[in-house]
Amino acid sequence: MIEPLFHVKICGVMSPGDARLVAAAGADAMGLNFVAGSPRHLEVAAARAVAEAAPRGVLKVGVFAGTSAADIRRVAMIVGLDAIQLHGHLFAVGDDWVVDDPELCAALVGLPVIRAVRLEEGSTAGDPLAGARRWIDLAAAAGTAPAMAIVDAAVPRGTAAGRLGGTGARADWAAVAAAAALPVPLALAGGLTPENVRAAIMASGCRAVDTASGVESAPGVKDPGLVRAFVVAARGALGLM
Repeated sequence: MIEPLFHVKICGVMSPGDARLVAAAGADAMGLNFVAGSPRHLEVAAARAVAEAAPRGVLKVGVFAGTSAADIRRVAMIVGLDAIQLHGHLFAVGDDWVVDDPELCAALVGLPVIRAVRLEEGSTAGDPLAGARRWIDLAAAAGTAPAMAIVDAAVPRGTAAGRLGGTGARADWAAVAAAAALPVPLALAGGLTPENVRAAIMASGCRAVDTASGVESAPGVKDPGLVRAFVVAARGALGLM
């Protein structure tokens, strides 16, 4: 079994203080958001300060949607990112969609790519991860598959990039468990909180979890008690204590 890049990720970290909090709580990854329109969006200079506050050993993941490989590499170098999360739609349906093409994985070789995917309602052959499989297969055919995927709640077609995650909407844990395994390690996101993360891990079978709004007192402001409780519950359920 391929090990995931992380087990517990706190996303939408916006301040050096919260970076230190997340690391001290025992999370092994944090997300820095560069998606326009997100309430947790960071400018590059601010993101660098956040990344510099994170101790060695905590994976610093840059979250992007609809950004070119050249711009992602530029931000990664300035900020000091360890991995890239592609958070745009899997495939275009209209001209105004923000899409991250499968070829981006090969264009970003040297930076591990985490692909955010969403459950699809009414999908092909009843497979809620059909689109994710297709995207991963195309990325592999183009030269480089993603290192990991994060599955989030289903969203309506045409949802703006800034509203694709961090909304508190819950993924269908049973649907994730029932779907055939993806060829890469899978993390669970979508509405995870300290109160439900243990049940989510047990129901979905995922070996990694990701949260943002579930540990906040306001968008982008992490609550120390919630962060610590989430990490303890998640690590306990994953057998990492």
